[in-house]
Amino acid sequence: MRRRRSPSVEAFLAPVDLSEVALVQTLAAISSELVSCFSDKVFFFQRRNSRCLIRKIEVLVVLLEYLKDSESGSMSKLPSTAILCFNELYLLLYRSKILLDYCAQSSKLWLLLQNPSISSHFHDLNQEISTLLDVFPLNDLELSDDVREQVELLQKQARNPKLYVDESDEGLRVKLFSFLDDFGNGRIPNHGDLRLFFVERLWIRNSISFRREIEFLEEQIVNHEGDIEPTACVLNGFVAIVRYCRFLLFGFEEDEVLFLSRDQKKPRKGLIAREIADTFLTVPKDFCCPISLELMRDPVIVSTGQTYDRSSITRWIEEGHCTCPKTGQMLDHTRLVPNRALRNLIVQWCTAHGVPYDPPETRDASAESFAAACPIKAAVEANRATATLLIKQLADGSQGAQTIASREIRLLTKTGKENRAFIAGAGAIPHLRKLLSSSSPIAQENSVTAMLNLSIHDKNKRLIIDEDGCLTSIVEVLKLGLTTEARENAAATLFSLSAVHDFKKRIADQEGAIEALAGLLRVGTLRGKKDAVMALFNLSTHTDNCARMIKARAVAELVGALQNEGVAEEAAGALALIVRQPIGAEAVGKEEMAVARLITMMRCGTPRGKENAVAALLELCRSGGAAATERVLKTPALAGLLQTLLFTGTKRARRKAASLARVFHRCENTSLHPGGFRNGNSTTNISTFGGDVSVPMSLSVL
Repeated sequence: MRRRRSPSVEAFLAPVDLSEVALVQTLAAISSELVSCFSDKVFFFQRRNSRCLIRKIEVLVVLLEYLKDSESGSMSKLPSTAILCFNELYLLLYRSKILLDYCAQSSKLWLLLQNPSISSHFHDLNQEISTLLDVFPLNDLELSDDVREQVELLQKQARNPKLYVDESDEGLRVKLFSFLDDFGNGRIPNHGDLRLFFVERLWIRNSISFRREIEFLEEQIVNHEGDIEPTACVLNGFVAIVRYCRFLLFGFEEDEVLFLSRDQKKPRKGLIAREIADTFLTVPKDFCCPISLELMRDPVIVSTGQTYDRSSITRWIEEGHCTCPKTGQMLDHTRLVPNRALRNLIVQWCTAHGVPYDPPETRDASAESFAAACPIKAAVEANRATATLLIKQLADGSQGAQTIASREIRLLTKTGKENRAFIAGAGAIPHLRKLLSSSSPIAQENSVTAMLNLSIHDKNKRLIIDEDGCLTSIVEVLKLGLTTEARENAAATLFSLSAVHDFKKRIADQEGAIEALAGLLRVGTLRGKKDAVMALFNLSTHTDNCARMIKARAVAELVGALQNEGVAEEAAGALALIVRQPIGAEAVGKEEMAVARLITMMRCGTPRGKENAVAALLELCRSGGAAATERVLKTPALAGLLQTLLFTGTKRARRKAASLARVFHRCENTSLHPGGFRNGNSTTNISTFGGDVSVPMSLSVL
């Protein structure tokens, strides 16, 4: 479905430079095509405005056809004023085509919401046509009496055009907004009123028609421009209401399952990239909290330099954690420094995209704030009512109804922590857990993706983990899912759940979980590999999981992933955690290409990848014994890379590089490498690492 924009935006088309004859012929062809296309078209809205515009064009067709067919040769003698008028008419005809096409193809609800604006577009066109006819040199042209009479009559009728807004259409628009007010005030409109409005008045008479209306409105939200009314949050409210009415009025029609089957075959836009994302929506990744994965409202910086949403990191610290959730480093202190630069960027982005942004310190109870919150509350209440219908179908509906319900819950949980909270609270998780074992690929994929979306909300993580058999079922989908998307979304769900420290060991203890993640890291799509490596990274932060990860060959797959640019950074980070334990260091040391690939990352990886690589090498030297240390330090390229990192690396990379340089120095002094750190045929001493920069032995290493 292509993007719809305001008709006026696309209407400014410059006429080509045509001769007088060609200009009249072109205008005659365009106007005739317009009449042919739209004279028999049934316009559900803007009927009178559309018919009035078409009638005017019909008269212009008569004039243009007469001039085109005239045997008098009068076209070659057109006065300059007429040529100017015809050039202007070229523009007006194209604007008319755009406007009529817009009214014929847009959704009913969108046209209803845009009723005053579209009426204004018709009025603007009528005014310009009136001006053109007033200055048109009719008396200077050789026309038949019949043609002249018709054009003169059109001139009289077109003078002083009045804005026409259909009272019946406007009444329907007001009624639609009254439904929004009802939901915003916690009242669910009467079933009969909703049926009368949508079915009898708007003629939206089946479930698939409702679905198309919803998709059209959602398209407008995605492509929303800041100056267009209604606002994006109001549109979200209407989408929620229409979704509720769809299921209330038509239930869960079986033919919708066939529609879903066809829809599933469309090219995917990237699923977690789209499904968790829309949390990651269109929301830039840097604007999302690494803990909650939601848009940050109050970004703050912790001692490791990472940024989190204040509420998320505060809760993390209050739970007794003393490490950085993203890097696993110990926190020097628990002071939180506001990241005002990032907050300003988030505010600018929200303003540009019509996303509500309400930092905690700016909230108030003013009437203006309440008015802005009303559509949001209406959306929440309508979605809550819809969720009740959906969960009932998950519980006792037919297989087809359950498939549809799981898809809709998946969509509802894409965005908004309120949706995720009340859907889980209403009891959706046990029913979704049963669908994870469904023989229907669509139902399984929708249920595991819904579970993923629900897990983004912190409190839901506990509900999912504590649901009997739920974690096992998610792992089974990861191992044996019926579609690639289902398997990868199961991995993403484990990644989300493993953000909680207490759950890391429970996940790793699931039979086949780590093996399946390691396998996905080897053969999955880029998105699947990303989710798998992040899940393994989270699991590796729990010391009890190291032995299991080695046994499951996860270490070998992480070493292999160092060659994949899309996941190398996270793979190096996971290895840096694993090698902190002697058994982990031993396992990495046995991987023939581990050191070489980490060295390659130090040379050409991302800044974060370089710091993870040097951290992994440092920990390998510390925990792997003399053999591992010698293997690292004898690498010819290491000296120059450490020197480069000491000057150009991130703050953490410089610390790690300095510590690794000290390891070399100690080894040099004990004659592990007599004469220094060999680089090709030359020898590099500790003074090489930093020149005048001292490397104190008391430097704190995080």
